[in-house]
Amino acid sequence: QVQLVESGGGLVQSGGSLRLSCAASGRTSSIYEMGWFRRAPGKERTVVSTITRNSGATYYAASVKGRFTISRDIAKDMVYLQMINLKPEDTAIYYCAARPDRSQYLYWGQGTQVAVSS
Repeated sequence: QVQLVESGGGLVQSGGSLRLSCAASGRTSSIYEMGWFRRAPGKERTVVSTITRNSGATYYAASVKGRFTISRDIAKDMVYLQMINLKPEDTAIYYCAARPDRSQYLYWGQGTQVAVSS
């Protein structure tokens, strides 16, 4: 089992920045990939960005490419999402997730709210 705890959400003005953190604990050595997902009000949850634990290969959704940066600190079992130039459409609950292989994400955090005012 892996436990995930997000932090760093908040309210920011359009154009502002936030950094989300995700602390992993438990069987972290079993993790293949971690990711950030978000659920905007009234919408489905979508992937924002992912990073593989060992190689650090990254993926970004088109809507955040160039504005968000995902990174990891293996020694600390942490994953970060640096967000700049935030837009009102980035408003959502952001979830950290992890999976042990290329199948579905099995482990989820409780989420952290990001609100961007115009």
